[in-house]
Amino acid sequence: MSYLLPGERLDELHRNNYFIIQNPQRFCFGMDAVLLSGFAKVHPKEHVIDLGCGNGIIPILLEARTKGAHFTGLEIQEESVDMARRSVSYNHLENKITIIQGDLKDACKYVQASSFHVVTSNPPYMANQHGLTNENEAKRIARHEILCNLEDVIRQASALLTPKGRFYLVHRPFRLAEIIVLMHRYGVEPKRMKLVHPYADQEPNMVLLEGLRGGNPGLTVEKPLIVYQSQEVYSQEIYDIYGY
Repeated sequence: MSYLLPGERLDELHRNNYFIIQNPQRFCFGMDAVLLSGFAKVHPKEHVIDLGCGNGIIPILLEARTKGAHFTGLEIQEESVDMARRSVSYNHLENKITIIQGDLKDACKYVQASSFHVVTSNPPYMANQHGLTNENEAKRIARHEILCNLEDVIRQASALLTPKGRFYLVHRPFRLAEIIVLMHRYGVEPKRMKLVHPYADQEPNMVLLEGLRGGNPGLTVEKPLIVYQSQEVYSQEIYDIYGY
């Protein structure tokens, strides 16, 4: 059986000998997805859903890294869904990972509300009026709030979580105030935060957040993650997260 379509490639994930199918003409996963998979905590027997799963990178990495019972990916773009399903099949994970095509704004149409212990999301960072707009439609959808916005993601995460379930998000620090306001609005209390800096002397360009549905107030700000220890040389923490 041939798993690859024209223009696609097979990339090694350095976890459990897993691979993922990608198409550079559409969108390839970035460091943000890998960092989110390293930040999220999934306990044995827990059920996880990733909102806007793209080519399935986060469910596959979480299956490799944790002992969760089952992982679901919800994605609206048909081509990405097809690619994710082929990656799941290539890695023989059909019994552990389910990829669903659907609009995350209506997530409870496809899966049961209040049924997931963990919700993850690496959503579009840019409000539709901000930033350069890529001509490639798949890349525009992945980077800009065209088909969903931040409030959609947080509202649906809250609806899908069990009481005391955990929400994990990677985003940009310039929207941190908005993120926290929306989490409070939908009953998800921010509990952990980690800022990601390209270099130790540079401002952060990513933020990782954990929220607890129905949690008590109290936010822990963890030690920052530094990506590069010197020019083009990753820090040891990055190597550990990637599995090298």
